[in-house]
Amino acid sequence: MNRLDHLEHLDKHLVDELAQVAREAVREELREQTRKQRRTAALYAASGATGLYAGAGVALALGLALALALPGWAAALITAAVLGVAAYLLRGAARAGGHGAASHHAGHGLRGTPSAAPQSGLGTPYPPMPHTPPTPGVTDPAAPGTAGPGADPRAPQHRAR
Repeated sequence: MNRLDHLEHLDKHLVDELAQVAREAVREELREQTRKQRRTAALYAASGATGLYAGAGVALALGLALALALPGWAAALITAAVLGVAAYLLRGAARAGGHGAASHHAGHGLRGTPSAAPQSGLGTPYPPMPHTPPTPGVTDPAAPGTAGPGADPRAPQHRAR
């Protein structure tokens, strides 16, 4: 066996071992992260279920309080209507990205016509125009790809490396 073949075999073996160690380290790190995320997800799920039952209790208390002054069917109907309005408002807030109903119409100007500003409110929807119109035949020395005033346009242009 040639000495270089032996070194090549050792290099390949070293690379394989290094790759195996790196894979095991990444696998262990991912296991630990997913373990933490599963615990967090379980706590969020338990929180949501508990909140759902708490909301049901509040709705029941509202219905029973209304039933003291109204017939049972009217109290249940009023409670259902209040919950329906709350669900509608929450859906509207979710659709507007959490900004409420006011941002739903933010992109419209007077009489419902679209405004020039984008709905994101981050500035103009088009690039700014220069204050002076460009003069034909005059090149901007700061513009990329131009050689500046007095340069021969047929001369080759070289980039500095």
